[in-house]
Amino acid sequence: MDSSTETKKTGLYDRHVALGAKIVPFAGYYMPIQYSGIIDEHMTVRQHVGMFDVSHMGEFEIRGADAEKFLNKMTTNNVARLDPGNIQYSAMLYDDGGVVDDLLVYRFEDHYMAVVNAANLQKDFDWLAEHIFGDVQLRDVSDETALLAIQGPKAEQIVAELSDVPVEDITYYKFKLGKVAGQDCIISRTGYTGEDGFELYVKSTIASEVWDAVMEAGKPHGIKPIGLGARDSLRLEVAYCLYGNDIDKTTNPIEAGLGWIVKSKKKGGFIGKQPVLDKKTELTRKLTGFILNGKGIARHGCEVYHNGEKVGYVTSGGLSPVLNKIVGLAYIDLPFNKVGTEIEIDVRGRRLAAELVAIPFYNRENS
Repeated sequence: MDSSTETKKTGLYDRHVALGAKIVPFAGYYMPIQYSGIIDEHMTVRQHVGMFDVSHMGEFEIRGADAEKFLNKMTTNNVARLDPGNIQYSAMLYDDGGVVDDLLVYRFEDHYMAVVNAANLQKDFDWLAEHIFGDVQLRDVSDETALLAIQGPKAEQIVAELSDVPVEDITYYKFKLGKVAGQDCIISRTGYTGEDGFELYVKSTIASEVWDAVMEAGKPHGIKPIGLGARDSLRLEVAYCLYGNDIDKTTNPIEAGLGWIVKSKKKGGFIGKQPVLDKKTELTRKLTGFILNGKGIARHGCEVYHNGEKVGYVTSGGLSPVLNKIVGLAYIDLPFNKVGTEIEIDVRGRRLAAELVAIPFYNRENS
């Protein structure tokens, strides 16, 4: 792995500059935060289609006769149940049940691919490498891999036009190998927005060719480039966890609402299993949604109160462009986490009224 601390550029950096993006260092890369504006980009994805450069994400290949057994030990979900062409959302845990990272696991015919969060790339690779056993080969392919996310109601039409495989047959959390714009590609029906869409894994050296082809094919559908700012507001509306905010080494997947990816009965167990099982019977807090009443934005770390008593803290907060309200996620102590409970959030010394609500805040099936 490249341990260099120098800020890198993705293969699409020049495209972002040409499009007038606001670019900032993020997780070791110069990344576009916004182009036309976060709200405009957000609504473009909800109503039409947008494309993200998320090439800063990490990709590891795991090969060898013991690859399945190794990944099953390292992750909470059941890798043994993955058929080729399928994807699994999962997590890696420390011995005490805290979250190392959440990730995707891809099953190919002869190997696996793990896709990890950009800010955790080195940490995750080291954690996996420290625990290797048997016939397992672990390789970081992040620098040679570009990742483009095409998200929104019109995404399938655009990808179908450019692909040599019937993408309509690729259902949610499945993938196929094929060509897009004539380039070899992993075509994955996944995303981090709550909309339908695809994520395309291509060689970083030809990423700009695929980007240009998608932008051209998307013109009739109103496609726009989308920055990481809207990526965050889109994931917040559907209450997807963000590592470093909603989950980290101090949180447990059960309290984060991720119990559905914890398969405690699978053969061989996994690192952190017992603390997770303990948490099921000793749960003291739960990640909960809230809507703020009035002006102000409750950010990560703001304290939450109920009848003057501190009962939790905010993990994520921001504007929901669809609801036009300030929403957020917070760890709330039991039993104060019931939907409808009125709370106060301390924002820079002011106590702002809020209400606990069901999540997600937005569901495309009901919109």
